[in-house]
Amino acid sequence: MSYEQPLGIDELLERVRLDLDRLSPKEAYEIAEGGGLLVDIRYAALRERDGLIPGALVVERNELEWRLDPQGSHRAPEATGHDLRVVVVCNEGYASSLAAVSLRQLGLRHATDLTGGFQAWRAAGLPVVTAET
Repeated sequence: MSYEQPLGIDELLERVRLDLDRLSPKEAYEIAEGGGLLVDIRYAALRERDGLIPGALVVERNELEWRLDPQGSHRAPEATGHDLRVVVVCNEGYASSLAAVSLRQLGLRHATDLTGGFQAWRAAGLPVVTAET
């Protein structure tokens, strides 16, 4: 048996991002305005602390594939098909890259992520609403 040398997370991120057309906050905003789907995978404490992107679908990371698979029995109503433009948003733009690649493996060929995550969105002055508690 031969085993490949394990990758560290930094190298893994670098490799998976080669296939992603990562978006700036302004580009992600334009995709959402044009009918694309922003998907916020941040955990509840961050959403409560920092707020939400208006109109974004909130899906915890551990449910993402089940909720976004257009063929899945647990899909969200927003998961309308494999051609859907999906922009995954995490807090700083790291976990979202891995999540976007996972969605691409499910056939969501336009899935990508937001460079810099929610923090970049907020820093760009784009809309944020207070999370309901």
